[in-house]
Amino acid sequence: MKRLPLFVIMLLTVVGQAAEEARRGMVAAVHHLASEAGVEIMRQGGNAVDAAVVTGLVLGVVDSHNSGLGGGCFLLLRLPSGEIIVLDGRETAPAASTPDMFMRNGHAVPELSRTGALAVGVPGQAAVFHEAVTRYGKLPWKVHCEMAAKIAEDGFPLSRAYASRIVAVAKDLATFPSSRAIFLHADGSPLKEGEIHKQPELAKTLRALGAGGPDWFYRGPFAQAAAKWMRENGGLITEADFAAYAFKRRTPLETTYHGRRIVGMPPPSSGGVHVAQILNILEAKGPIRAADAPHVIAEAMKLAFADRAFWLGDPAFTKVPRGLADKDYGQSLAAKIDVTKVTPVKDHGTPPRADEHVFEKHTTHFSSADAAGNWVACTSTINTSYGSKVVVPGMGVVLNNEMDDFAAEPGAPNAFGLIGAEANLPAPGKRPLSSMSPTIVFEGDRPVLAIGAAGGPTIISQTLLALLHILDEGDTPAQALARPRFHQQWSPDELRVEKSMPEAMKADLRRRGHVLNEVEAIGSTQAVGQPVKDGPFVGAHDPRSREGRAAGW
Repeated sequence: MKRLPLFVIMLLTVVGQAAEEARRGMVAAVHHLASEAGVEIMRQGGNAVDAAVVTGLVLGVVDSHNSGLGGGCFLLLRLPSGEIIVLDGRETAPAASTPDMFMRNGHAVPELSRTGALAVGVPGQAAVFHEAVTRYGKLPWKVHCEMAAKIAEDGFPLSRAYASRIVAVAKDLATFPSSRAIFLHADGSPLKEGEIHKQPELAKTLRALGAGGPDWFYRGPFAQAAAKWMRENGGLITEADFAAYAFKRRTPLETTYHGRRIVGMPPPSSGGVHVAQILNILEAKGPIRAADAPHVIAEAMKLAFADRAFWLGDPAFTKVPRGLADKDYGQSLAAKIDVTKVTPVKDHGTPPRADEHVFEKHTTHFSSADAAGNWVACTSTINTSYGSKVVVPGMGVVLNNEMDDFAAEPGAPNAFGLIGAEANLPAPGKRPLSSMSPTIVFEGDRPVLAIGAAGGPTIISQTLLALLHILDEGDTPAQALARPRFHQQWSPDELRVEKSMPEAMKADLRRRGHVLNEVEAIGSTQAVGQPVKDGPFVGAHDPRSREGRAAGW
């Protein structure tokens, strides 16, 4: 795989294929109303942090099947000073959680962690967004909330994706009166594409949050309303759980790849660890012939996901080895890959000093940057479509089902087929493992790319593939995002590939022993880059997301 200087790569194509160009600032998100809100707040005097937060708040209105105030986020920020800020707004398990809370008659009951009261973790998005704006933004918090509230109040036309997601989970939404009232018609039929969707309760919530800040959410009316519903419906979350919630400041996870500095999210994200781990494997295995690359990359993914299943969890509760991202460990794993055929991976590896050198105790991604030097990569989620399917009565907020990101029992798959071990069992105050992978790439000390993805465990493979296409193969961000994708997560032992992958490549992968599972599309990735210092920003949104847009100023 050839390597070009990134400034050359990104100058090859500046616009086209879902790309945009601007000099003062750029936002890329999965919905055009969110990107446009981000640009508008920069026009009003805000910076890229303001833009990212308002983008995230608006996505909670227009893309609420993926993210919102009822969920969590990871926010990676590079300041003009060069300092990197990592804010962990991952949801936490309620104090009454137990390792066997989803077990019945000796076996895990998947539905308990996916729908309804037990599926919900304490949300973290509001805490992180408020911290980001008040510490690093330029405009008042209430301005951001009002912009999102206005869209919720006035309404917006439902996209095909939004409407199709309602159809897919309509039966579950119908079981909760507050959810049914927002997403279904009076006769029980789902809202349809093109209908104007107004959410007055959510607008009221956003304005109250703008006026009252996190105290209103975590120690006031929202916490009280959510806890009341939990008491009445068999849930565990209490007012005390909300009051105890705190976002975490983390140390960024850093590695290098062919001379570039890659900065990602540490645990409880598995994304930053395994993007770094797979890059280390590929760097050690190189140079790799273009014809062998898909096979070798898939084998590297498989090795990393085997490690994920055993080692990864909340570093406050389990020892997560830093050696997973070690260059020497990557080299040892690279030696296990046979370039000609599939190699079975029966178990996890053991990185160096695994017991002592450890980390500190459905989804959307958006990226932003400005001419002052602020860069943001943020991934936000409520987990699967419409989360737990529960809307807090009177608040209009969809609650997450992030408890499904814990292991219901060791070896039991979650909604994405991922398995986990004791390291990721539920416990009071614990943060479930996540695949979210917000990433910023540097050439020297200069940020050149902010990227991330949505799509469960495929977040890791999407982010990885986009980086490889850009850094190794000379793609622009837009070209990289348009490429066919593939994903291997060890269990199940299959290679998921998009149907658009060339037939010759599929045939070659089968010849090497891969079992292919062909799907229409894998995830959604958003990226913002800057080809040259003080030059224009380049934004790219995923062409799989029809409503997405990269918008600049």
